[in-house]
Amino acid sequence: MYQLAEILKFVETQTGCSEDEVLESSDIVNDLGCDGDDFVDLIGKFSKDYDVDISAYRWYFHHSEEGNNIGGSIFRPPNERVKRIPVTPGMLLEFANSGKWGIQYPDHLLPTRRYDLIINQILIAAFIILLIYKCASK
Repeated sequence: MYQLAEILKFVETQTGCSEDEVLESSDIVNDLGCDGDDFVDLIGKFSKDYDVDISAYRWYFHHSEEGNNIGGSIFRPPNERVKRIPVTPGMLLEFANSGKWGIQYPDHLLPTRRYDLIINQILIAAFIILLIYKCASK
């Protein structure tokens, strides 16, 4: 059985937060500032180090995506379509001891396509085409 002190130390190391900041009830995103890719890395390492099956993990309930999402101002990304569920070191302790991600997510429906990302790709393609056109016309 894993102990709380071990999980707290793990979270301290992964977030760069001090021992005083990381508590059993700390919200890893809001209280400790670990969001986006940093949160993904933390959960991945947690799964590996503590042999936790995270196949049931749904990122969009817990944190936002990394970077800017211009398309997200028109079509909401997945994390803005559901109510956020905080993850705490206390929860990680439970998951480590059970060997599986133990959150039962509420029923939810997400679009089959990420229109926010499609808009981002169109904007990038348009920028590249414009850049090529400007360079070729000189």
